[in-house]
Amino acid sequence: MSSKTVPTYDEAFVWVWLPGATAPVVAGRLHAHDGLVTFNYGKSYLDRPEAMPLYLPELPLRSGELPLLGGLTMPGCMRDAAPDAWGRRVILNRKFGVKGSELDNRDFCELTFLLESGSDRIGALDFQRSPTVYEPRAPVGASLDELIESAQRVEQGIPLTPELDQSLHHGSSIGGARPKALIEDTTVKLVAKFSSSSDTYNVVKAEFIAMRLATLCGINAAPVSLVHASGKDVLLVERFDRIHAAGGWQRKIMVSALTMLALDEMMARYASYQDLAGIIRHRFADPSATLRELFARIVFNILCGNTDDHARNHAAFWDGDRLALTPAYDICPQGRSGQEASQAMLISGQNRMSRVASCLEAAHHFHVSDDEAIALVEAQLRCIGENWNAVCEEAALSQTDRNFFWGRQFLNPFAFTNLEGQAVTLATLAEDIRGST
Repeated sequence: MSSKTVPTYDEAFVWVWLPGATAPVVAGRLHAHDGLVTFNYGKSYLDRPEAMPLYLPELPLRSGELPLLGGLTMPGCMRDAAPDAWGRRVILNRKFGVKGSELDNRDFCELTFLLESGSDRIGALDFQRSPTVYEPRAPVGASLDELIESAQRVEQGIPLTPELDQSLHHGSSIGGARPKALIEDTTVKLVAKFSSSSDTYNVVKAEFIAMRLATLCGINAAPVSLVHASGKDVLLVERFDRIHAAGGWQRKIMVSALTMLALDEMMARYASYQDLAGIIRHRFADPSATLRELFARIVFNILCGNTDDHARNHAAFWDGDRLALTPAYDICPQGRSGQEASQAMLISGQNRMSRVASCLEAAHHFHVSDDEAIALVEAQLRCIGENWNAVCEEAALSQTDRNFFWGRQFLNPFAFTNLEGQAVTLATLAEDIRGST
């Protein structure tokens, strides 16, 4: 093993960008002890007239160490700001080089990954060793070609050069398992997503097509574009948690559905759209419109073959009082060898089968009537069929790849099994669209 070591930490100070601010203030302290990470607000934060709870119900505005919600080992809203699989690989590469991929992430306290990752993380939190001086772990400018080279070296376990190290480290705080980096334009920030050496199909273009079709189907999805660098496709996703302002960048506080459901990774299999709908009804600013939007997203995930709809792939903005659904992101058709498939989140009850019928059975939880649900599915089917060729042209998708996606990920026949009554017409419509496109 490399002689290098990853530092271990027993505390980290949490800094937050409050609404409308372009600079952070210290909010409190995370303390690691006995396998747990707990939080307490700082007195200076509690004394601020504009202070807001970082998330409720888990972090109410009061002094003292705040108890963790049942089953959690750290506050969920803090874990949301931590790097996931890809970011951890980047951090371990920085510290261990070629041996990094052989290490078990569980050997390290979560504070290590919070403090060793980049500062421009998703949401409005950052983590520092000091409660008084904020020092961002800032990016070093790099081209897409250099970022692609960095990502390839991390995947191969090859140590990065100092320059490539800094450029890729900037994006180490972004969640997800796939290679990615952060880039900044004049008035917009973007997540750049790269292909992986383990890809068996063009995942980058698959996500682009799904995200574009989702928008055309009326879903509020993050804007995306495709570029080409170093002979590879790169998906650029516009960040919706940043606002460009005269004094700099404002950040928007976000929490994942996993946090809203008070679950952690070990309990993620229990995450349910039905339960999320209950939270929306009681805690969201515009529950009726949000319920319909979420229902539309579930339907589209099934129609496009995105079974990776886990609870970290849904999020909401938090304003200190109410929640508001973020634009959709990470809608990516997944590879499948057969017909039958299931969603990462339960749809209702214990049912997670990737069928339109599952959505129709659950529609009442989203305040959507049977007729409205059928009409919504029909509208998405027609939209996908009418726009498929144009979006594939936009992506410069080869005919081979089109044949690979069409009828397998997009509009897979399994999605239309078990339909009954009036809904049977959806299966016939899907068959007609598959055959005519």
